[in-house]
Amino acid sequence: MPTLQEQFGQIDIYLFDQLLRGNIKRGMRVLDAGCGSGRNLVYLLREGYEVFAADHDPAVIEHVRTVFPMLPASHVRLESLDALSFPDATFDVIICNTVLHFSRDDAHFDAMLHNLWRVLKPGGLLFSRLASTIGMPHQHITGRRYLAPEGTERFCVDEAFLMQRTATLNAELVDPIKTTVVQSQRCMTTWVIRKPAS
Repeated sequence: MPTLQEQFGQIDIYLFDQLLRGNIKRGMRVLDAGCGSGRNLVYLLREGYEVFAADHDPAVIEHVRTVFPMLPASHVRLESLDALSFPDATFDVIICNTVLHFSRDDAHFDAMLHNLWRVLKPGGLLFSRLASTIGMPHQHITGRRYLAPEGTERFCVDEAFLMQRTATLNAELVDPIKTTVVQSQRCMTTWVIRKPAS
């Protein structure tokens, strides 16, 4: 019997919540956009999901190819989120976990978001966790760039920004926007939206 660690790896707890509630089901084609070390791939691969991964960092992609040799080479791509090479409407689910807050500015955020939306199927789910200013004061730098209390500079969203993007995409909120405030450090917001079915 595998341990929980072996079964789920270091899966994001808020992504796990989407699995528990049936929003991500077996048989779905999933892209981990900005996959990093691949921590959210362990369970999906064990359970037979058709999984793809993309990241702009060559070392990260090499790591994912080494740790997950069962992934076909064509499923693991070295590319940035604003220049994904997948065809339109390819994925049922896109995971974009702790990536969008590396945007340079609004235009870069929107370029990544619209490219993710392009490759998402009608009716598909976009799961995103990203830094925000919701719930704790941050030091403003310029535009949407803020210095978190822990000392990290990030592109930070707020509720109005996310709701405006939700409306622009004609998307449906799957859940209310939820924010975790990490005491005296940072705020991380979970934004889960669904693409219209037609």
